[in-house]
Amino acid sequence: MPQPYLFRLIDKAIFDYNMIEDGDRILIGASGGKDSTALVHYFSTRKKRPNANFDFTAMHIHSEITPPLNADLERLFKSWDVDCKNLEVDVLGRLKENRKMNCWWCSTQRRTELLNYALKNGFTKLVLGHHLDDILETLLMNMLNKGELSTMPPRLSYRNYPLTIIRPLCYADVNQIVQHGKDFSYISTTCTCSYQDNSGRKEARARLEKLTDGDLKKKHRLFDSLKNIQSEYLP
Repeated sequence: MPQPYLFRLIDKAIFDYNMIEDGDRILIGASGGKDSTALVHYFSTRKKRPNANFDFTAMHIHSEITPPLNADLERLFKSWDVDCKNLEVDVLGRLKENRKMNCWWCSTQRRTELLNYALKNGFTKLVLGHHLDDILETLLMNMLNKGELSTMPPRLSYRNYPLTIIRPLCYADVNQIVQHGKDFSYISTTCTCSYQDNSGRKEARARLEKLTDGDLKKKHRLFDSLKNIQSEYLP
């Protein structure tokens, strides 16, 4: 049976950025959404390939405002021979006085727990579910709001820690991931807490749509431009 198209895109990203190395211990942040679920599915199938010399674990971070992993998703993971760990984090209790609760703070706290767990338990790679659109939206947000040319790289190795973040969905846009989820009947859960504030991200998403007309080829050219910098023509 041929590989699903999304998995072929992930294969290319992993090859291009050397995301998986022999002996890796890989931790996947499993939010319950379509992106991380696709990654858990991918790694469960890749593990069955010959010479798959790595191990992986999925972990779901929940808090007092976000629920544990959906029971249907847990059953789906088990059908893929994946046992997903659940870890509870006190997000509201960490919020500093006079600070407003928002999505950025919540996601930062959950990612910090993933990093801490990975370091404490000897994982070498942390897999995050950011896709092509996320990377390009972050690029636009940083350019327009911070005046800097930066975004979320497909592979980021920490200088002071033996851990590398990888984003295997860097070549896939949201539409491709949605279609993959439909093809395999994924149960996808999203956060519905009352503290949501994604206005900056929504604005960047709308700008990206206008800039590229939703054209995947244009998105890829925008992504490729980050690797083809002509410094002599820049300030």
